Amino acid sequence: MLKKNLHIWVPGYLARKLRAERQVRSIKHIVFCFVDHYEPRWGNDVGIEQERYRVDRWYNDYQEVASKHKDSDGCHPKHTFFYPEEEYREEHLDKLVKLCHGGFGEIEIHIHHHDDTSDNLRKTLAGYARRLHEHHGVLSRFPETGELAYGFIHGNWALDNCRPDGKRCGVNDELIVLRETGCYADFTYPAAPSPCQTRKVNAVYYATDDPNRPKSHDTGKDVAVGEAPRGDLMIIQGPLGLNWKDRKKGLFPTIENADIRAEFPPSPNRVDLWVDTNIHVKGRPDWVFIKIHTHGAQERLLDILLGKPFDEMCSYLENRYNDGDNFALHYVSARELYNVIKAAEDGKTGSPGQYRDYILPPPTYEKVAG
Repeated sequence: MLKKNLHIWVPGYLARKLRAERQVRSIKHIVFCFVDHYEPRWGNDVGIEQERYRVDRWYNDYQEVASKHKDSDGCHPKHTFFYPEEEYREEHLDKLVKLCHGGFGEIEIHIHHHDDTSDNLRKTLAGYARRLHEHHGVLSRFPETGELAYGFIHGNWALDNCRPDGKRCGVNDELIVLRETGCYADFTYPAAPSPCQTRKVNAVYYATDDPNRPKSHDTGKDVAVGEAPRGDLMIIQGPLGLNWKDRKKGLFPTIENADIRAEFPPSPNRVDLWVDTNIHVKGRPDWVFIKIHTHGAQERLLDILLGKPFDEMCSYLENRYNDGDNFALHYVSARELYNVIKAAEDGKTGSPGQYRDYILPPPTYEKVAG
């Protein structure tokens, strides 16, 4: 248990299962979001040609496979590229923007940093958001202020300086800095088996930052229907649990952490587990949120994410969870998922598909500079 850090999250996982909110008989809406720690420069001694190959595979192949699939709203699967600030290349973003502009995804912010400070992080995030918007037309704006809004994933899982060794971040008030620079929600977790994993699991919640201590998002207040936001930042988690149908040595369950990787591709069994995890806004159990993640620029994953395994995953979702009587499927971007969550919080009912742009509008993809 210690080796896999099960002691961190299994108690919360079991407690949440025991007090699971039951749905009154009605159609269940499956809101499916695929987020990507998208790192074209991943690995050692990566040259520009290898970076271009990785990006070109997505640019050339994703639309072909995704266009074969539609949800109950007529939308194709949407891939949200969380692009690292420290890996920025204009030519890569230009290609991804063309892909996203066609309705196949959106771009948000990812960052890796170490021994950072609050002031420097604030400058980095604000500057990167402006660059993405001005040069590529991506990111939304908060309608009430006009300020840029972005979703966030922290590199190395180390949100709010939460690594036990204190590496890969350094900023104990990171949640506050994120909120003040326009972050609408964090999409980093789950992180198991990393020790960065939070005690709170399978939840959408508000975390309140203690600026003097790390890992303030270890606990928080569940987003609930009819309740005002309470905290500094919304944390949107993906499914985390134990997969008893895939056992090591025939005895021990594997960890289901919503991570698509070469040795753990998507499968019908995994999809069923994601649905059964039943992540939702408290008081709206008929809207189930599935957020899975990957590192999609790695060569070993390209044939999975751009080929048959992804194709079969979408087909299974559409055949099993989109019959119109018991289930309705909705493919969403990270921004759209946040909007749907806010609509549920405000007590909206019916199909979540009508709330994709509830608060944050889609990006314009119009360049402001250059």
